[in-house]
Amino acid sequence: MKLRMLVPLHTYPDGNPDSIARQVAMYAGHLQADVCALACNIDLPNPSSILGSLAINVPAMIREAKAGSRARSAALIDAMRAELDPLGIPLRSLEAERYPAEFGDVIARQARYHDIVLFGLGRRDGLPRLTAEAVIFGSGRPTLLVPETAPTEAPDHVVIAWDGGSAAARAVSDAHPFLRRAGTVSIVTVAGEKPLADDHAGERLAEYLADHDIEAQPSRLQGDDRPIADILQAHVRDVGAGLLVMGGFGHSRMRDFVLGGATRGILEDLRVPVLVSH
Repeated sequence: MKLRMLVPLHTYPDGNPDSIARQVAMYAGHLQADVCALACNIDLPNPSSILGSLAINVPAMIREAKAGSRARSAALIDAMRAELDPLGIPLRSLEAERYPAEFGDVIARQARYHDIVLFGLGRRDGLPRLTAEAVIFGSGRPTLLVPETAPTEAPDHVVIAWDGGSAAARAVSDAHPFLRRAGTVSIVTVAGEKPLADDHAGERLAEYLADHDIEAQPSRLQGDDRPIADILQAHVRDVGAGLLVMGGFGHSRMRDFVLGGATRGILEDLRVPVLVSH
């Protein structure tokens, strides 16, 4: 079965770096997925003050910003095509021109016609993080969060963050394409982070995965004063894993997200590739 991967491209104010193209090609090749790039080109409101427009030429600034956004998306699509063509992976492209705050909803709607969303995050303004929240909680599809500076390596070791909850169960199901291709799968629970309904939750998940021909080793980490996202990402690095699988906990009310601690920490300081499902 051919998978379909959606890749939103941020273009403003800085946009994704060209390195996202190598990440996309690696994951698309690993999953044998076709790729659709969604160019998120900005629209900006017209200035409300004629006097202000005359003073600093706001319309010209808006035209320049929009032209720069379109040029950045075109350059990113060209970079992706240069990486994908040698692999024989087709690339489709779509464009959306919206106010920046609207991109989360636009991407979430497009994601429902794809199997996975690959979302590049870097240390810049908070708009991509807010957009990622909207996609995770509004698309109904798994979101692969990739640090833009991450090494371009297929994830041979996958770590599952498991608490026995429904979001984590959804994430495990969504992660099967990665789990089946992994040489090593680890299950980690964090003691003391929150009450677990089952003291043997990790072992029970390992039994379930074994029935799907996926061998996994459960272990338990001791929670400490560090944020849960720090504990999980540090563990992934310590064991040399290439991917963390976790459930995204949170809910939305009037577009104001209330996130669980792990989800918030991952989005605010992404250090390793993370597959998040809600």
